[in-house]
Amino acid sequence: MADQSYALTAEQVDFFLENGYVIIKQAFTREQATNLMTEMWVRLGMDPDDKSTWTQERTNMPVKNMFPVKEFAPKAWAAIAELCGGEERVDPVASSWADNFIVNLGTPALEGAAPPPPLELDNWHVDGDFFVHFLDSPEQALLVIPLFSDIAPGGGGTCIAPDGIAHVARYLAAHPAGVVPEDYTFFPAHLGGTADDWVGQPGFWSHMEEIKRCAQFVELTGETGDVVLMHPLMLHSASRNVLRVPRVITNPPVGLREPFDFNRADPREFSLVERKTLKALGVERLDFKPTAERRGVVPKRIAIQKAMLEAEMKRLEEMKMKSAQIAHTPPPIPVAVA
Repeated sequence: MADQSYALTAEQVDFFLENGYVIIKQAFTREQATNLMTEMWVRLGMDPDDKSTWTQERTNMPVKNMFPVKEFAPKAWAAIAELCGGEERVDPVASSWADNFIVNLGTPALEGAAPPPPLELDNWHVDGDFFVHFLDSPEQALLVIPLFSDIAPGGGGTCIAPDGIAHVARYLAAHPAGVVPEDYTFFPAHLGGTADDWVGQPGFWSHMEEIKRCAQFVELTGETGDVVLMHPLMLHSASRNVLRVPRVITNPPVGLREPFDFNRADPREFSLVERKTLKALGVERLDFKPTAERRGVVPKRIAIQKAMLEAEMKRLEEMKMKSAQIAHTPPPIPVAVA
């Protein structure tokens, strides 16, 4: 169950309403993180002690195992429930974490260099590639980043743009028929087509272009066991790991049973996420109603990660066979020396 002894402080609530994120310190232990990552390097096909095997800068690993947040990190779960307006509003099906680690190992070319400034990063986006987006979408009520490694400045921590929440919120409010997420863009869902068809057309949104309107940037750093909870419309990007110390996180979504409601009869019933959205829009309430059907989207990563998981399972099986072979190999017979 959620840790009922934990609640956000008044300072944390104010910080979230102002900045759109809050960091829950030490929500789980280093031992938990270590136990969960036991197979990570084998799954990656890399050697943690040999940088020459680190052949990919960033890897978004597939899911192998899932587990309930409230058991793994009850302190984080209590904060999630509070931000969403109560545990009863959270969809239990969308309240799990998994071992789909996002590993940032950096590159030899950038090791020891100065980190590039935020506007030069190439990964700015809004999460949620699996559904058509509306302002009140329940599929992703929070962006969650558990830290499974220590992350120092320059160590590849996620970079966020808190002032971008208002830009995204205004765009979604102006498109009640929903927008499709595709390759760092949004475009109107009801008119069909692909992102390439919409470039330069009214209604087309490019995260990489819109980020240029932002002026507030934060590099998320912290210790193993910290959990960052962010507004679902937070623009964010992977940063460059110039330290080349392995950075390991995940980014599980939190879902709601029902869509956000920005027009509740009693304003005291607004969740903190709803209050932040309304504040970003500059209104006290909003009678937002989608004009099209909610539907899912099959993201491109599904096929990619299916193939990745098959390769991972093969490596794990080979490791088990090798370990079993070593365990059953008899020791050499000593040879007597005359």
